[in-house]
Order: sequence, then structure tokens, then C-alpha cells
Amino acid sequence: MIVNIAAYHFATLEVPETLADTLRARGEALALRGTVLVAAEGINLFLAGGGDAIEAFLAPLRADPRFADLRVKYSHSEAPPFARLKVKVKPEIISFRRDDASPLDGGRAPAVAPATLRRWLQQGGRDDEGRRVVLLDTRNAQEFAHGTFAGALTLPITRFTELPEALAPHREALKDATVVSFCTGGIRCEKAALWMRADGMDNVLQLDGGILGYFEEVGGHGYDGGCFVFDERVALDPELKPLATGMA
Repeated sequence: MIVNIAAYHFATLEVPETLADTLRARGEALALRGTVLVAAEGINLFLAGGGDAIEAFLAPLRADPRFADLRVKYSHSEAPPFARLKVKVKPEIISFRRDDASPLDGGRAPAVAPATLRRWLQQGGRDDEGRRVVLLDTRNAQEFAHGTFAGALTLPITRFTELPEALAPHREALKDATVVSFCTGGIRCEKAALWMRADGMDNVLQLDGGILGYFEEVGGHGYDGGCFVFDERVALDPELKPLATGMA
């Protein structure tokens, strides 16, 4: 059984190339496959391999004080969903190209836990103060075509950088709502929530851990379809099982 992990963590890296070289060497030695993105703002990981190898990769990373709080989401498949290991240094761990979108500048945006969001959905889409809840999908059209939360606001974008312009026509209608931004694993909805709050939308929260974290903690309540992932599994169901033929 192959162990698949998804994780990201914001941390200030003075020389991201040094960490990239270290992670590349460690991943190759452990025969891992997947993608590792490193930037001055942190890391973004999608890796697959044997369970012991995955933990051997993570242990020294977590021993680094900068990544002590790294949160990892796990899933399993019969075969590796990646062809090889790729380690890249990027300007951002997910490209957004907007100011006021990093928790390193002023802390994380307020988050809602999966269990809390499930309760709000069970309450008919109302938060604990009775405000209507609007789920904002920050992923692109290719992704939400495979599944999203029922009734979510989806935007016709192909790249994350297009979100601010696509959101503009909806902002007035969202003023009286509690807006919960969500994405696959948390990184895009975290950046989006920070930018929106800095841009005057103080009623925005982020779904902690994204869709995969929601599936892992509470299952698929309120979610229709699967969660698109950027590998050969194509999408995962609420039990975190691959939907692609031959990858189960």
C-alpha cells in the first residue's frame, strides 16, 4: 500500500534553495515520488511512497523549529500516483501575486474547523449567530467540475491569480453572509481569505485543512462528488479513496 501525503507550511526561508537541495536528496534516497515546492514563504508537498519512507522524510522536517507545526493529510493507493520526484524553487508556494496574502505578515486568517462547518451545514447553512453561510470555492473550473460543496459559490477561473477579478461581481451580495473559503488542502483558501479580509471583506473565514482535511475529519457531509487532486488518482472520494480506475 502506498502512502500519499499533502502538506504545506508557511515559514520564512532565507535561502530556499538550500532546503530544496536537502529535501531533494532525502526524497531520492527514500525513493519517494511527487512534487515539492519551496519558496521564501515556505513549502508545499505532495509525496507518495512506503509508510516508513514517508515518516523518515517527515521526521527531520518536523524537527526543524520552522516546521514543527507542519500538518500532514494522509491518503492511500495501491500504486504511486506520481511518475517521479520533482523539487522546485518558486517565488510562491502557490502563485497568487497579491499583497496582503501571507500569514507571515500578520498571522493567519480566522479559520473554521471541519466539525464546526459540518454543524453549520446541518443547521441549514447558518452559523452559530444565525448568519447565512456561503461556501466560496477558490479552485479553478477544472477542479470543481469533479465535485464541490452543495450550493457553493464557484468562479469561472483557470488560474488562482484570476480569483480577485472573478469575485468582484459577487462582493456586494456576500456582505451579509459568513463566507467560508475552501480549496483542496488549505493553501489557496488561506491566501484568498487573507487577501479578502485585507481588501475589506472582514466576514471571511478559511476552512482549516481544506477539502481533504474536511474529508479526513468528518467525511463528506454536504459535499457532492470527489475532490480533484493533481496526480494520477484524478480525484478522491470522501473516504479519501482514488476515483481513477486502477488507482484504488
